[in-house]
Amino acid sequence: MDRLIKLRHRLKEKGLDCLVVTSAENRRYLSGFTGSAGTLVITSTAALLLTDFRYVEQATHQSPEFTILRYDELIKTLGQVFTEQGAKRVGFEGDVVTYQQYADWQGKLGDVEWVATQEIVEELRMLKEATEIEAMERAAAIADTAWSQLLPRMVPGVSERELALELEFAMRRQGAEGLAFDVILASGPNGALPHARPGERVLAPGDLVVMDFGARYGGYCSDMTRTVCIGKACHKSRAIYDVVLEAQLSALAAVGPGKTGIEIDRVARQIIEEAGYGDQFGHGLGHGVGLAIHEEPRLSPKGNKTLKPGMVVTVEPGIYLPGFGGVRIEDLVLVTQDGYRVLSHSTKELLELN
Repeated sequence: MDRLIKLRHRLKEKGLDCLVVTSAENRRYLSGFTGSAGTLVITSTAALLLTDFRYVEQATHQSPEFTILRYDELIKTLGQVFTEQGAKRVGFEGDVVTYQQYADWQGKLGDVEWVATQEIVEELRMLKEATEIEAMERAAAIADTAWSQLLPRMVPGVSERELALELEFAMRRQGAEGLAFDVILASGPNGALPHARPGERVLAPGDLVVMDFGARYGGYCSDMTRTVCIGKACHKSRAIYDVVLEAQLSALAAVGPGKTGIEIDRVARQIIEEAGYGDQFGHGLGHGVGLAIHEEPRLSPKGNKTLKPGMVVTVEPGIYLPGFGGVRIEDLVLVTQDGYRVLSHSTKELLELN
């Protein structure tokens, strides 16, 4: 209910009679409903969840604070709701609703003024409550345990695809309800691709192996990256690993309330640039995590939002060398009143696996 109170305050500020919510993450955040078909209508006095026959029973149990309306044709029911609620100025999620949906709504419900909103719910989601943080801590712990279980299987001759599948199984065995995102597991030269997909390449002695993965628990995501070496690390591998680790630890130390994403990104980027690898670090330092794996705020050269206690972000610098490989080290981090707390606890020492 506190979330609805905060949202209604924002609607009043923007002069909106109601907000139509279609984003799956925003819908779950506000109502608790996890079905795939559902539309919320929030006014100053009403909270309605519109769904079809398949989900009426589920919605009734998951969303006790909402009035559940079954529809056969969504747009017809929306029109009835707007009439009953006296809604004339209606907000919708501008970055979620497709042009076709908007054109359909505008054509059939043209007696209301449609107003595209930006991040009106997402800004509320940036500040995590205690129960959300607990779910993310559990998701991070699941990922930590799964990674430790995977290490003995990382030997020459095993394929990236096999290891990625085993990592997924391990997280599910630990209680994950699913993956936060598709596992990134890249060995040798494939590690130069920041978002490489695991393939048939088999691990070989000397390979750096980048693993970026996360669990989903209670709807909330974790995100962690670790890089290991198969056998003895060469001088070049260890050198770039040490640079990334220094950048990661320095950026972590800079995290705290009042800092902008730009400031924290700059701490890590400057270290990598001074080591001569600035052109090989082409992505932002991090991003918010929650019900979605990528949320606000961003830690990047364009991340102008100010960090506040309760925000959860990643800190993940990397260096990517075409034809050779890459290194990325990433932790999930909670911003606290006096700094930060790391939620992922796996070692960041460069492991040389035999």
